[in-house]
Amino acid sequence: MFDLNHLSILKKGQSRSINWENRKGEKGMGGRAASDLGTARKGSPCIPEIKSGETVTLAEMDGPGTINHIWITVTDRTSERNRYVLRDLVLRMYWDGEEKPSVESPLGDFFCCGFGVSYCVNSLPVAVNPTRGFNSYFPMPFRKKAKITIENQCDETIPAFFYQIDYCLTDELPENTGYFHAQWRRQRITEKGQDYIILDHVKGRGQYVGTYMALTALERYWYGEGEVKFYLDGDEEYPTICGTGTEDYFGGAWSFATQKDGKTVENTFCTPFLGYPYYSHHDTFLHNDFHNDDQLPQRSFYRWHIMDPILFEKDIRVTIQQIGVYYGGLFEREDDVASVAYWYQEEPHQPYGKLMDRKDRWPR
Repeated sequence: MFDLNHLSILKKGQSRSINWENRKGEKGMGGRAASDLGTARKGSPCIPEIKSGETVTLAEMDGPGTINHIWITVTDRTSERNRYVLRDLVLRMYWDGEEKPSVESPLGDFFCCGFGVSYCVNSLPVAVNPTRGFNSYFPMPFRKKAKITIENQCDETIPAFFYQIDYCLTDELPENTGYFHAQWRRQRITEKGQDYIILDHVKGRGQYVGTYMALTALERYWYGEGEVKFYLDGDEEYPTICGTGTEDYFGGAWSFATQKDGKTVENTFCTPFLGYPYYSHHDTFLHNDFHNDDQLPQRSFYRWHIMDPILFEKDIRVTIQQIGVYYGGLFEREDDVASVAYWYQEEPHQPYGKLMDRKDRWPR
């Protein structure tokens, strides 16, 4: 996987790329639009605007093939009063002509940027670079057709949406190739003693490959004692795989903490497979109506099961407990949790529930 010698092995296939200028990825049809500089001089680099309520097809291609890279950038606000564009834009992906999407998530959260804000993420399958350069390297195979759309659920027009989708057409895919899936969820207030559901109602054969979590702490003290559980192939009351704590699952330890000037400080980090890229308890978007800086603590985490995919033959359910600890011991918490689950499976998949309404997706 990480041996650069494989780059010298010549592959069979046809490399293609789709953007707003070459919307069908046609051979020899890139860069033809005209600008003030003339023909083929950066004539149509982006979607000029996406109106409120409009759904735009970013890419539609016939297979077999595999999407290898997606790059997107867009403004993170349309006005001072509309600061949640990254949760107002909904990304969807459909494979082989299906009517219900296999991927459905707010744009920012899909790229591990929750809360309607962007920040740098440096991991193997997802990279977010300055400024709002969203990249995905998850392989997304399709046999007959692939379709990717973006819906603007914002109440304002979104200007200048840039994107590029790089893929390769092949003669066929291996018989055991699964389809990429991703689903966003949120529970604005978790219930004490009830595990938050990251993923449920998945039927068929597949493998779970990643978790993104955006946590807003609603209570005091350390939040991260909850265990992540994987219920596999008929597990009911107890899971087959159960972790040891939230920071442990995301690859840290001991509250991500070090001592600095006599204070306990949480440390953010990014690595290829797991990370804690964002922590904020200060409102970084202030305008004339909001002089107070009273944001609740927000934290983002990712965990990629690339070297250790969670395999299932019949079904899978993934949950995480909301358990904290203070000087008197463990306690059940109520927090605000959002997540994206990433997995591959055979089609057809179980349809997802209705996506949470736009304003309910906004951060506190």
